[in-house]
Amino acid sequence: MARWGHASLPEPLPATQQADLIIVHKASRSLTLMRQGISFASYPVSLGRNADAGPKQREGDKKTPQGRYYIDSRNARSRFSLSLHISYPNKTEIQHAKEGDYPPGENIMIHGVPNGWGWFSPLFQRIDWTDGCIAVTNDIMREIWQHVPTGTPVELRP
Repeated sequence: MARWGHASLPEPLPATQQADLIIVHKASRSLTLMRQGISFASYPVSLGRNADAGPKQREGDKKTPQGRYYIDSRNARSRFSLSLHISYPNKTEIQHAKEGDYPPGENIMIHGVPNGWGWFSPLFQRIDWTDGCIAVTNDIMREIWQHVPTGTPVELRP
């Protein structure tokens, strides 16, 4: 299958090399892969354009969520290289949105840079440019893809 930027899809690593937790620290703009309580990889990230303004509350606020979620699907045909979908919004966030009569937002992912823009990765790493997602370079996304199975818990911390 032909892909933007890479000839093939990266193969998942053996279970002994897979993460059992992803921690994103919004303040330090980092994503850490954990296994059995030990960090084994850490990467710089870009976040939503308003990530420092607190947790995501509604669609279009450009904030990155905060809380505990999980990877609920993987997309090998993403507009952003590869992507891992995060289970935002949770039941509480959906209820708050209903009470406020606004949509909570959706499609929060860990992903690479836009297809065809990989050469621009150094700039994408220096700014927060997403609508609330967690973005990394395409090469880093390929590594994360190999280490993170569906169902992996994700902690998005302030």
